[in-house]
Amino acid sequence: MIFLIQQTLLYAVPLMIVALAGCFSERSGIINLALEGIMIFGAFVGVLFVREMQGNEVYTAAKAAGDWVTLQGLELLAMLVAAIMGAVFSLLLSFASINLRADQTIGGTALNLLAPALVLFFIRIIANQNTLQMATGGAGSWFMLKKSTFGVDKATEWGFLKEVLLNKAYLATYVCILLFIILSIILYKTKFGLRLRSCGENPQAADSLGINVYRMRYAGTTISGALAGMGGFVYALTTANCSSNGDVAGFGFLALAVMIFGNWKPLNIAMASLLFGLFKCIAAAYTSIDINGDGIYALAELGISSHLYRMLPYIITLLVLAFTSKSSRAPKAEGIPYEKGQR
Repeated sequence: MIFLIQQTLLYAVPLMIVALAGCFSERSGIINLALEGIMIFGAFVGVLFVREMQGNEVYTAAKAAGDWVTLQGLELLAMLVAAIMGAVFSLLLSFASINLRADQTIGGTALNLLAPALVLFFIRIIANQNTLQMATGGAGSWFMLKKSTFGVDKATEWGFLKEVLLNKAYLATYVCILLFIILSIILYKTKFGLRLRSCGENPQAADSLGINVYRMRYAGTTISGALAGMGGFVYALTTANCSSNGDVAGFGFLALAVMIFGNWKPLNIAMASLLFGLFKCIAAAYTSIDINGDGIYALAELGISSHLYRMLPYIITLLVLAFTSKSSRAPKAEGIPYEKGQR
């Protein structure tokens, strides 16, 4: 059960933060179908940054000394760099959608096609292979609980709390949860959030009140790109052993499904992310899930084909969208190019 909860969190958190990224963009009136592509780009940038920093003398000395703070600092810096580059990459969508008034669906699809090709091109140049990995070690070296963390020895028994929240957990997971809470409050409890949402509902009315619709839509899409880029690196770190190969296993599209299922509301998105994360966990680790803690891997002994387990998250996505999409209420002005002065 502990293993199931841990793995569900690892899969749910990237989905949650990227679904919130889509929410910020669409609440401002821009459809961001490029979440998958931005995740791929963010994962590549984050892994490349870690790879380059591992050759730094400061990192080498910190690793040799077991300096937990410096190692975790590198993880946070990689998240920040991935977020910045994700925001920069999303400006392509912003410019095409806001300034050129291009079709937002086509623009997002174009970025989804561009990102893996661009990433694989750079990976071939840098590593002369199809996968970019860390220079040394594995992502497991960044687990939060080490020989001594927060002044508590690893041998100390913390019971269920330690096992679930700290053992084999990444700092990035909890940073993303904290960011999700803060940004959800900003979106729904601040003047900025109100203005952003008004631009996605009725941009003409927002403009009549002196709100710069173009600026707010740029802000929403840029925040969306930053969160998606960060989510891409967190995915690469937690589920791909900090490697990049131009693919994020459809997490960007799953995040879109989570956003729609969550009806563009942060709390619903968090619950939907846990649901989808659970099925993604079952698909990836069904042979290792011991529900009762008795050493019997019940799912592996059912005799069901492994292909069905791998298809499970996507089957659930189709079923959920089929039954809930009619009741979903998208922002009224999303996908509609705004022209100043038009009524």
